[in-house]
Parts: sequence; C-alpha cells; structure tokens
Amino acid sequence: MSVRIVGWGHTKFGRLEDNLEQLIVKAAKEAIEHAGVDPTDIDGIWLGHYNGGLVSDGFPSSLALQIDPQLRFTPSTRLENACASGSAAIHGARNAINSGNAKIALIIGVEKMTEKDTKGVTESLMTASYQAEESEVSFPQVFGRFADSYFQKYGNKSDILAKIAAKNHSNSVKNPLAQMQKDVGFDFCNSVSEKNPMVAPPLRLTDCSLVSDGAAAIVMVSEELEGNFERGVKFRSAVQVNDFLPMSKREILKFEGPRKAFHDAYDGAGIKVDDIDFAEVHDCFTIAELLVYEAMGITKLGQGERAILDGTVFSDGSLPVNLSGGLKAKGHPVGATGVSMHALVSAQLTGSAGLMQKENTNIGCIFNMGGSGVANYCSILEASK
Repeated sequence: MSVRIVGWGHTKFGRLEDNLEQLIVKAAKEAIEHAGVDPTDIDGIWLGHYNGGLVSDGFPSSLALQIDPQLRFTPSTRLENACASGSAAIHGARNAINSGNAKIALIIGVEKMTEKDTKGVTESLMTASYQAEESEVSFPQVFGRFADSYFQKYGNKSDILAKIAAKNHSNSVKNPLAQMQKDVGFDFCNSVSEKNPMVAPPLRLTDCSLVSDGAAAIVMVSEELEGNFERGVKFRSAVQVNDFLPMSKREILKFEGPRKAFHDAYDGAGIKVDDIDFAEVHDCFTIAELLVYEAMGITKLGQGERAILDGTVFSDGSLPVNLSGGLKAKGHPVGATGVSMHALVSAQLTGSAGLMQKENTNIGCIFNMGGSGVANYCSILEASK
C-alpha cells in the first residue's frame, strides 16, 4: 500500500504571539481545509514536538483535539526525535497507513521556542547531545567542531559557508512564511561585525539557523482514497537511519548517517541524485548544508564547495537546495521543521508554491536531521495526479 499527501497547512515562522496550542490549531485547521477532509474521517493524529523544556506543555498531543470538537476520542500521539521530530511523526503516520491501521492521518509539527531567552533555548537544545561527553557543549559549538575539522582537512571554507547563507537568505525573499525574508548579501555573511559576530569559531551568526516559533501540518491518506481528493503527492521512498549519539564514536566529516539515509532512499525510489529536481535539506548550520552536498552525492567528500561555485544548488541551478530559504532564513521551530519540508516540497510538486515555484519539478528530496547527524530522515516525493 502507498501513501498520498493530499493537503497541508503552514503558519508563518518567527517570533510569534501564538502559544503552542494556537500554533497547533492554526496549522492543522488549514491542512484539513486544504485537503477537504471531514474531521470525523481522521483515523489518528501524529504530532512532532521536541520541547526539551522550551515550554511547560508536556502533553501536547492532547492539545490537537482542540482543532475541532469532532476530533474528540481520536487517537493522538506525540513523537520526538530531536530536530527530526516532525519527520518522526510523518513516518509514524505513514507506517500506520501502510499497515492498514489507518486510512486518513493528520500530522502536525510544532515548536514554541521564544518563551526562553537565547541562553535558555541553547540549554534546552543541548539535551539532544550525548550527556556523558557533550553535556557542556552547545549545538553551535558542536557544528563549530564540524567546521573546524573540515577547515583543517580541506582548507578554510568560510567564504563558501557565507555563500550558502547568502543563497538561502536570497531564496527566503520569495517565501512569505519565512522568518527572515531578507537578502543580506554575501559580503555581510562573509564578514565578522557587530551585527554578525563570531558565535562558535569558525561559525558566525549568519552560519546559524534561527530561534523560531511555528507549526506545519499535512493530511495523508491511503492510495485507495486518492481519487476523493483534489491533489496527491506520493512517497517514492522514505528512510530513517539512526547513528551513534556520541560524536566520539563517529568520523564526523563522513556524515555516514545522512549519507546512508540518502542512498537508501535513492535505492528505494529507483533513482540517482541526478534525477532529483530540487531538495529541502537540514541546514541548521551552513557547515551542515555543505556536508549534505557531499552526503547526497552531488559532490565527492571534501568537494562540497563545487556545488556552490558551479551554481548547482542555486535557485536557477540543476538541483536547487532550500528554495524556501531553509532553516537558515525560513526558520527552525524544531518539531515543525520536518513537516514544513514535506508541506513545501508538496506545494512545489503540485505547482502551488507561489513565488518559490520552480518549473519542471517532478521529483523532490527532503532531508531532516536530529542532532549532529544522528536521527536521519530522507523522503523522495513526486506528484501522483
């Protein structure tokens, strides 16, 4: 049995007044309306939410029943897998449909991060690291280690990271849902200044994703029901790969968990990287996007800069990456990110991405990552009608 995405909803990302419940309700109502599904026909709700102490709501799956009174008594489950919690929710729902235990599923990803100050957010996210060895290391510092190791092996690539940041900010201008809908330019991203300080050497502020609030939702149905809906996007494949949590047990520059997720997804879909028309990938830090170019096979190890220098990953290139602006500029409300990626890729594939729309998009790739390459989810999607 196959699964179809038939509708989606998406709040703006940013520093929002809405609380967690309101974000859940807004995104889900939009998705239900977009799909044209009756709430009474929804067999289950899967909610991706990291939390980690970001808010006091410790039981958010039950908040989903506030979407509509008709959802009372509908099974609702929270899933958490660090920054890949949204994709974990999608996989949970997809597995339920594939097993025959559900025919119509509502999936929501949500995070409310701005109730904490920067220090509080940093401490909350640090709980996703290996506590026995990394409890005192922030995620900017974690990916600072990735960047420092990369620079030591392949030379200083600060200008390449700045080009990645500038690319994603430029793309965000066309995304009305983006938190930072602003083209800041390469020169700003490539300079250390009062407005762009060094955060975790060699990473600058513009190398880091944003602290965000937001939610996204999708409705998925079994293939047999697709004819009842206006649109359909199918999974050619969907893969989850988990790697060791301790960084000390991995050769970090090989990005082996992400690499395996990509290539298993290609095998499952019967494609190669050259068949992909565009991708939304997990650029929590610019060094992560650079490593993703290599993991997904656009370039060989240590040659990720080629994807930037030859224009491949730009909006007018052969394989645009992060047309939405990515986590870097669109924003990164942790639990919402994976669902947002699936919603925006679905919009591209159905020709409904507005100013972000790229022509001739037949196959889209999604990569959502939890931790430092630990929980890795890759989906290959294409329009089915």
